[in-house]
Amino acid sequence: MKLAANGASLMFFVGGNWKCNGTKDSISKLVFDLNSAQLESDVDVVVAPPFLYIDQVKNSLTDRIEVSAQNCWTGKGGAFTGEISVEQAKDLGCKWVILGHSERRHVIGENDEFIGKKAAYALSQGVGVIACIGELLQDREAGKTFEVCFQQLKAYADALPSWDNVVIAYEPVWAIGTGKVATPEQAQEVHAALRDWLTKNVSAEVASKTRIIYGGSVNGSNSSDLAKKEDIDGFLVGGASLKGPEFATIVNSVTSKKVAA
Repeated sequence: MKLAANGASLMFFVGGNWKCNGTKDSISKLVFDLNSAQLESDVDVVVAPPFLYIDQVKNSLTDRIEVSAQNCWTGKGGAFTGEISVEQAKDLGCKWVILGHSERRHVIGENDEFIGKKAAYALSQGVGVIACIGELLQDREAGKTFEVCFQQLKAYADALPSWDNVVIAYEPVWAIGTGKVATPEQAQEVHAALRDWLTKNVSAEVASKTRIIYGGSVNGSNSSDLAKKEDIDGFLVGGASLKGPEFATIVNSVTSKKVAA
């Protein structure tokens, strides 16, 4: 497993982004499956339900799994119709928030600076940030993968007071929900480049201790091969996180990481 600067191995991290899916009944079933699953102990496991169901999930899910919000506002609450503040998410027991997801960037229209403000505020309130970055298909085909990812990463770096409690999620947009998945080699190449960028532009310590996880059509069949790569420290899972047994398989792919180490 990848070692941090102090020689300790980085804890594997698997997040489940449920997106805008679920009903009270289907989420009860999913929580039951997650509570019943045998999960490897050396993995941080987090799920992000829709806001409407956070309270239901928090009150019924095992403490083994932490709960994340899928988004938050840039500051404290107030006259912001339809928004959710970090304080409110924290009040319901959320330890994390997903920010910069491609659907927020490319469907909702959030820009780098706006996302950076959200991330800085969430951290200031003691909530961890799953900081998403990733390139569109035309970016990859134009050879701009690194350029786009570095620009998005720089926006976080410019805004963040600290990298403690930050997990970077590399999600190539062309692989999200498409069934296409970056090959383990493609993912490793970008993860290694992101770590190198952090070394050169933030610090070697931050580069070695910050977990960089992969997202983009991760499932129970491909997670083991991806997990073997040195710079892949876990996953952010979309569709497969709605299936309890398959999500457990992805969490437990940490065993492939140990074998590869």
